[in-house]
Amino acid sequence: MSASSAFNDEKGGSSSVGEPEYGHDPASGGIFSSDYKRHDDLKEMLDSNKDSLKLEAMKRIVAMIARGKNASDLFPAVVKNVACKNIEVKKLVYVYLVRYAEEQQDLALLSISTFQRGLKDPNQLIRASALRVLSSIRVTIIVPIMMLAIKEAASDMSPYVRKTAAHAIPKLYSLDPEQKDQLIEVIEKLLADKTTLVAGSVVMAFEEVCPERIDLIHKNYRKLCNLLIDVEEWGQVVIINMLTRYARTQFLNPNINESLLEDGGGDKTFYGSDDEEDEDEEEKEKKVEAAAMAKRKPYVMDPDHRLLLRNTKPLLQSRNAAVVMAVAQLYFHLAPKAEVGVIAKALVRLLRSHSEVQYVVLQNVATMTIKRRGMFEPYLKSFYIRSTDPTQIKILKLEVLTNLANETNISTILREFQTYIKSMDKDFVAATIQAIGRCATNIGEVRDTCLNGLVQLLSNRDELVVAESVVVIKKLLQMQPEKHSDIIKHMAKLTDNIQVPMARASILWLIGEYCEHVPKIAPDVLRKMAKSFTNEEDIVKLQILNLAAKLYLTNSKQTKLLTQYVLNLAKYDQNYDIRDRARFIRQLIVPTEKSGALSKYAKKLFLALKPAPVLESPFKDRDHFQLGSLSHLLNAKAGGYQELPDWPEAAPDPSVRNVEVPEWTKCSSREKRKEKKVEKPFYSDSEGESGPTESADSESYSSGSESGSGSGESGSGSVSEESVEASESGEEEDEKEKKMKKKKDFKKPVQESESEQSSEEEERKRARKSKQRKSESESESEDEESDSESSQSESEDSESEVEVKKKKKTMESKAPPKPVKKDNKKEKKEMSLLDLDDFEPAPSPQVTPVNAFLSNSLVTDLEGLSLSDSVLSPTATSPCSGQKSYELLHRITGEGLSVEYCFSRQPFGADANMVAVQMQFTNSAAADAKNLHMEDVKLQSGMRVKEFPEIELLPAGESATAQMGIDFCDSTQAANFQLCTHTRKFFVSIQPPVGELMKPFFMTENEFKKEQGQLMGMNEITEKLTLDEKCRNEHAIVQKVASAANLSRVPCGADNECRFAGKTVTSGSLVLVTVATKEEGAAQLTVNCEKMVIGTMLVKDILLALTQ
Repeated sequence: MSASSAFNDEKGGSSSVGEPEYGHDPASGGIFSSDYKRHDDLKEMLDSNKDSLKLEAMKRIVAMIARGKNASDLFPAVVKNVACKNIEVKKLVYVYLVRYAEEQQDLALLSISTFQRGLKDPNQLIRASALRVLSSIRVTIIVPIMMLAIKEAASDMSPYVRKTAAHAIPKLYSLDPEQKDQLIEVIEKLLADKTTLVAGSVVMAFEEVCPERIDLIHKNYRKLCNLLIDVEEWGQVVIINMLTRYARTQFLNPNINESLLEDGGGDKTFYGSDDEEDEDEEEKEKKVEAAAMAKRKPYVMDPDHRLLLRNTKPLLQSRNAAVVMAVAQLYFHLAPKAEVGVIAKALVRLLRSHSEVQYVVLQNVATMTIKRRGMFEPYLKSFYIRSTDPTQIKILKLEVLTNLANETNISTILREFQTYIKSMDKDFVAATIQAIGRCATNIGEVRDTCLNGLVQLLSNRDELVVAESVVVIKKLLQMQPEKHSDIIKHMAKLTDNIQVPMARASILWLIGEYCEHVPKIAPDVLRKMAKSFTNEEDIVKLQILNLAAKLYLTNSKQTKLLTQYVLNLAKYDQNYDIRDRARFIRQLIVPTEKSGALSKYAKKLFLALKPAPVLESPFKDRDHFQLGSLSHLLNAKAGGYQELPDWPEAAPDPSVRNVEVPEWTKCSSREKRKEKKVEKPFYSDSEGESGPTESADSESYSSGSESGSGSGESGSGSVSEESVEASESGEEEDEKEKKMKKKKDFKKPVQESESEQSSEEEERKRARKSKQRKSESESESEDEESDSESSQSESEDSESEVEVKKKKKTMESKAPPKPVKKDNKKEKKEMSLLDLDDFEPAPSPQVTPVNAFLSNSLVTDLEGLSLSDSVLSPTATSPCSGQKSYELLHRITGEGLSVEYCFSRQPFGADANMVAVQMQFTNSAAADAKNLHMEDVKLQSGMRVKEFPEIELLPAGESATAQMGIDFCDSTQAANFQLCTHTRKFFVSIQPPVGELMKPFFMTENEFKKEQGQLMGMNEITEKLTLDEKCRNEHAIVQKVASAANLSRVPCGADNECRFAGKTVTSGSLVLVTVATKEEGAAQLTVNCEKMVIGTMLVKDILLALTQ
């Protein structure tokens, strides 16, 4: 017996049925049996100890899910393997859990701790999968966990995990909209991400959560424009759609002059009749005034607007139809009229794609052809209909052809239409006849030709063709009825043959409306209709009643009896509309004593002149929806649709998009060398965008854009080239000068010769700079710095180390800033690069120029170094001076003996992992105290104590000090022990504040930032506070934080930040504290700590210290 059949027999399956495979077919095996044992083989494999079996089982389960089979009953067996060490199994388990976590929420919740561990996994795929599963569990109770996980993932080193965090944001928002504010902070952080993998996902999250917060995009606008070409395709679609809305709020309408001059003229030429051409004089005057205003203020395109158009243009060649469509709608909504034409070729290319893509593209093309007909005229033949096209595509192509019709191409289009009428597709034929009618309405020259062609169709064998022709002819005849009485007669004869209700009703309406042109035929038609009245459709019966009323009013001799007969028939009709119409008409046309004043006006009511119908495109008003959107496709507002904003009347401030480059990112000479290379642009600007606005823009953006499009000149770094790239705004220059002074002050002497060589050239540059206009380019100072340091071979790290060593040396020697003052000539030459000639050294040492350019970050750096000296050198003074004292034993309880202790914040000599506790014994009793020592020490697990040496004698009225060490194991648990004298024992305990469990740790600003970047998410706690009035200066903040925690000061370049660092005494876990001050005493406290409990407690203590 085979293993499979044996297994089936064991499970109770019948061998006669065959050998069912439980894993693959959920419908196989005992589905109707009471024990219901399907999937047992998979469950056994998942419970196995072998990873290979588990992997095979998971592959089969995922394959089942892919085929649409239900595998939810395997959830308990699968979820047990979430902690499996095999990465391949783990990945597949997470795939399964993402699918079923929402259905089996209770079981998924049991594995929350495993998912949280997965968030710390070294493998980025596991971290991302864990977050994906966590965000798939739709239970409000885990919202805080999800929020922490998203915050942590947003700071992950892997861009893939950050991308997953962006995907999780909309899920969390839909689960708990109250988290919006926190999620916006995460979105803001991710928007600043420079990775192309993250960009699309975070913009999607932005669109879902806070599309109204357009201010978040300002600083990232240029970066998104430049990254666009490298983002994945669906990310490109989302970003382009978002940037379209952004641009409509931030830039002026590039077609403002044309729109003022034309103001809807295009619509009138297409749809308007001769009567509509006359306008009020006032309106014309307004237009002339507006045009004059527009001429006085010529439109100049914003460089950021041009950047968007230039960077999206290459995407018209994308292989993805959605990307091409997105760029097309962007150009349609944002580009100047002269440049919109470039999208036509790309959209026509998409017509070779699948029918679904063609349908969407043609919908958008149909809308575009109403406003911008000339754009698609060269591609007229691309819209000719193929016999293989589906009906929907045929009708849309007809729509486009009709919109493109004008006097020059109408003959070609009508020849095409004649061919289409022979088609077997009846709906398409009907649409073609309607299209012919629209062409006849819009182009007066071919009206008669079209009418004759439609009359010929009346002899067609196909009843549907004839019926549609009648309806269209009826509309055309309304324009000039007196010229076409022959056609009306011809149509009257068709009443015997045509059975389509709409066509019969149209013929009757025509004969009734123009009965004066066919006085002999009309009564005969009524006679025939009266015969068949009871068998007609309701729509036809209503028109028979109308015809009878009109003939009674114009030719009552011949039709009086007929009319009464028809009205009597209608009086008893089954349809209440017909009964009401008959009653209404009888009262109007047959005056009686009871009939009111209306009967006098019967002729005016029935025979009034009716305006000719305007045959319009169904796409005429669709352009108020954003092209390419679902709402445009449906012609109705879909859920989540964002309205396309109107253009602003005045341009908003463009400076909001300026980004200041942080100083610490500029110090890498390797980066500077890269910046000096001017790469050849990948996409040439000569592809049809050679307008005057662009040539100006390409220069201003050549240094700022990351894609390298812009100036294609040589990279020699000559003066003339750099003078073209304008300098920064005044404030930024001042800040950079200060920072550069600081840097130059601590450069090696070797560099002096280099800077001397380049000083003459730099002075020439400076002279030019003073004449140049200010612009947004931010790379000037970087280029200059790279010129002076291009021959350096040192890396960024070694440079910073040298600087730190030099600072330490200057502090150890404790010399005032005299070395800098030596050799003023050299100093001056070295600084000529930075325009510091005006800083003349004053004779008094108190106001040397060095003080003027020692920035705050340097001062704090030096403070940190002086702190290190004071801490590291052993002091003879009492360590407890200035430290808070705590009472260990009160003198009443201790019968005259009182004991106080404080944390000395000195290293405990015997053991570095212990906290030093300084104890002071005071004997207030009359007798001496002897043999003071410790006994019966009770500690939590892991804690240790180094007892203080026994004090043999403490005379009355005297004091003594002793030191003990306690290893608190990084916890605030108390150390309990007995304090003994020769006669008594006292139970006492020492409990440390969390701030005393740390020791200072010295680090540079860059090291601080690097470590802080790694301690994000759950390891970061942020609190907002209002500082006490006495505590609003830097010195007071440093004192307060130092009193609350044993931390050292870290150098900081920002004026409004104080940074502190330390490590826990036992485990050496990093503790980083940042206090950022804002206006009016507001501040933000941030603590980054590997141990979350310590971080939470520390935040409370520092908050208390700063607010008291």
